[in-house]
Amino acid sequence: MIELEGVPELIDPVMVAAFEGWNDAGDAASTAVAHLDREWKGEVFAALDAEDYYDFQVNRPTVFLDNGVRKITWPTTRLSVVRIGGDKPRDLVLVRGIEPSMRWRSFCNELLAFAHELGVEMVVILGALLGDTPHTRPVPVSGVTSDPDLARTMDLEETRYEGPTGIVGILQEACTHAGVPAVSLWAAVPHYVSQPPNPKATLALLNRLEDLIGLRIPLGELPEDARAWQLGVDQLAAEDSEVAEYVQTLEEARDTAELPEASGEAIAREFERYLRRREPGTGPGGPGVATEGGDSPFLRDTGSGRTRPPKPERPAPEPSPEETSGGTAEGTAEGTTGGTGEETAEESAGSAGSAEDSSGDGENGDSEK
Repeated sequence: MIELEGVPELIDPVMVAAFEGWNDAGDAASTAVAHLDREWKGEVFAALDAEDYYDFQVNRPTVFLDNGVRKITWPTTRLSVVRIGGDKPRDLVLVRGIEPSMRWRSFCNELLAFAHELGVEMVVILGALLGDTPHTRPVPVSGVTSDPDLARTMDLEETRYEGPTGIVGILQEACTHAGVPAVSLWAAVPHYVSQPPNPKATLALLNRLEDLIGLRIPLGELPEDARAWQLGVDQLAAEDSEVAEYVQTLEEARDTAELPEASGEAIAREFERYLRRREPGTGPGGPGVATEGGDSPFLRDTGSGRTRPPKPERPAPEPSPEETSGGTAEGTAEGTTGGTGEETAEESAGSAGSAEDSSGDGENGDSEK
């Protein structure tokens, strides 16, 4: 471990991690952590020694000029910390790096040693996989854990996956054996448009993370980027009749699979989720902007199909089954990828991941959890 600065004193810290490579389809997960680091101005305090974990023929260092001086950036995993202010301030420990090439157990032990020293209360690992999901629907995000108690108290899926795994699965199991509560959040990326970036999947992961840890995340330009991304894919699909027909097939399958969710209980859960996020009044940002503490406007994903909560002066409209099945938030499809259970998503991404693993470009994350 190379310590860049002293270990800070943290308040109720949660560790949020993502790794480029096999478990990061469309770079959705690593981009989400990078967004948190950028928006909250994270300060790097430690980095893992690249010599211990990376094959430099696979992940090559890069050379750059700094005021005419040649310098080298080595592929590694860095830890930074951000503090979220407000009435109840707390800290996030952000772990961002590349899936290691070797010595995975030592890699996880180093991260857990830092988690223990920093007093981390929970570890949240972000991942993204390729799935049979249409780009026109809300991105399915599943939350899974190996801890039965955590699954019950936080309304998560208890993982039953068996098969090849990536560093996300290894770290989650290491946390479980060390007695550290750990959750994995997985976004399903359409396999027919897997190239990065995928701002819609990144946005879905951040929205789910908000619900999980109870924090408002400033989204910046992500909602607009997600809408532009979907519009671009719409245009590409319209130019190819076979792709357009395939997307329609996926849409029909997704909508049919979600029909059972159009129940009164599901609608109530979704409405409660919006009420938790809503501040009194519409705030200075107007419609589509949530505020924290009355001054900092945070853009919300108004283009992802999420139904906005009603304004305070108007009675709340009762959502229709059509709105719930075709346009609800990612939360109504939690635990699914493309409308099926966790194992289905894992199997669908796993078959693609085997070919990806041999090629080494690491974009087809298996659906390991």
